[in-house]
Amino acid sequence: MKLLDTVALVEDVPALKLHRGQVGTIVEEYEPGVYEVEFIDFKGQTYALETLQASQLMLLRYQFLEERKSA
Repeated sequence: MKLLDTVALVEDVPALKLHRGQVGTIVEEYEPGVYEVEFIDFKGQTYALETLQASQLMLLRYQFLEERKSA
């Protein structure tokens, strides 16, 4: 994952009032595997800006990926 990637939460984070499946954008990388993620609504308003671990996120892809060939 890198700056400006689109990601989704893979788990609920009740303390932050965020839920699995919510989509955000990586806006900062503090150290390997630790990201600041901005969550915005349909009007473009930020509703959460939180520091999250890579293990809490899934990278979203908007293009076809070639199948991996087994070795």
